[in-house]
Amino acid sequence: MAGSAMKAMPLGKAFTLIEPGPVVLVTTHDGGNSNIMTISWTMVMDFSPVFAMTTGPWNYSYDALQKTRECVIAIPTVDLIDQVVGVGTCSGADTDKFARFGFTPLKGKHVKAPLIKECLANIECKVVDIIEAHNILVLQGVAAYFDRSRKEKRTIHAVGDGTFVVDGRKLDRKEMMRMWIPDGV
Repeated sequence: MAGSAMKAMPLGKAFTLIEPGPVVLVTTHDGGNSNIMTISWTMVMDFSPVFAMTTGPWNYSYDALQKTRECVIAIPTVDLIDQVVGVGTCSGADTDKFARFGFTPLKGKHVKAPLIKECLANIECKVVDIIEAHNILVLQGVAAYFDRSRKEKRTIHAVGDGTFVVDGRKLDRKEMMRMWIPDGV
């Protein structure tokens, strides 16, 4: 690559180039208490309500996910960034994160894990597979809610090094992609 502006970077940091998003809050209920964890490694699987996220035994909520096999994915917006980061920097083992960060739990229709009122959207999910070799949980969405009354709709995307990118304006190419977009999307 002589003469190129391309420079080598540490391979261990390559994930920061394609870090997924948006950052989400995942709620659980273990039969006694509700908890919230911040997750930045999520993905949509096809054009369906099937999602995957990476988490494991290092997260306090993992036991509840294994035991109850259900959760809520709550999608926060940029105005909640300090609460989102705060949730991710303490443990539900000794912290009531709803109280500490001012989140309001709402009762779901299909799972015991609560929705988060302050978030733009919430998806009630069932855990349908746990791929332990890669710490991946596969989730089937069973209900979804979107708060159209919220003024702020920009989501947060983790870069992976303690910095974040905020969604910007939408670029409409629906006509150009019509044959690739399923009906109703």
